[in-house]
Amino acid sequence: MTVKKKIVISVIIACVFFLILLCNLAYHSNHDLLCYVRPKTRLGDSQRKVLQDIDMDDDSMDLFHPKGMKRRLPQAIIIGVRKCGTRALLAMLKLHPKIQAASDEIHFFDREENYSRGLDWYRRRMPYSFPDQITMEKSPAYFITDEVPSRIYEMDPSVKLVLIVREPTTRVISDYTQIHSHKTDKNKPHSKFEELAIQDGEVSIKFKAVRTSNYAKHFDKWLDVFPKDQIHVVDGDKLILNPVPELQKVEDFLGLDHKITYDNFYFNETRGFYCMKDDLMSKCLSESKGRPHPYIEPWILQKLHEFYRPHNARFEELVGMKFDWPQ
Repeated sequence: MTVKKKIVISVIIACVFFLILLCNLAYHSNHDLLCYVRPKTRLGDSQRKVLQDIDMDDDSMDLFHPKGMKRRLPQAIIIGVRKCGTRALLAMLKLHPKIQAASDEIHFFDREENYSRGLDWYRRRMPYSFPDQITMEKSPAYFITDEVPSRIYEMDPSVKLVLIVREPTTRVISDYTQIHSHKTDKNKPHSKFEELAIQDGEVSIKFKAVRTSNYAKHFDKWLDVFPKDQIHVVDGDKLILNPVPELQKVEDFLGLDHKITYDNFYFNETRGFYCMKDDLMSKCLSESKGRPHPYIEPWILQKLHEFYRPHNARFEELVGMKFDWPQ
């Protein structure tokens, strides 16, 4: 082989490695949510299990990342609550250059099949980050699962926890709306809201959505394990109306400089809520967010408000916050 051919081959190999490096950097960039949206595919249980069983070896992937970037266990976790804006909150926090977050819900601490795989399996589901960045993940089911607080504490007793809540009755209806929508799409039978939420004229705690909105009951279990100053509560209703102040409180809680500003948002009149933007692109949450809620009879709403009133008062006492919820 001539010297000229050797040089050409060497250049080609170098270019290939350089392109791979650029692709990996782009994929793990803090802006991945804004720059690229992968098509959402529905996987069967068997397919999902195969993907989970793939052993993503850090050592081999380190070659394609800048020196110092590694997969790390999260230093902060959004623990819930379902249908309170966990996805929106995480997407907004990813605008901060010091935050790297897992794109998917890991469900490590609440699912036995995942927890049994061990912390190294969990770590390998995290994004690459630099030592001065904070790694985050969110799995809303953590908040209501009894075993999760102690499991997270065993992983890292100093981990910072973020909880986002919305007005409880609105959350129940939103929860039902999502389930109702999924069953409708699959032509499956489903019950009306009032049939699930009300039984014998009273609010039914048999309905899981009703139990989930009893924030005080679940929060007590977290305070049995973690000190209150290690859990930050985000007002999800305020986050929707005016995101920046709530995000700045989270930045303070995480010990980060304020980098997320009003320049990172614009109000989408068509969607009816704020969308995100950065220097590269703009991004709204998926079409499934902000589904219209079904009509609920006023007397049912009143029943739910009355049911949650003492629980809400207890929750406000526990977290030291006042919410603009029906009294």
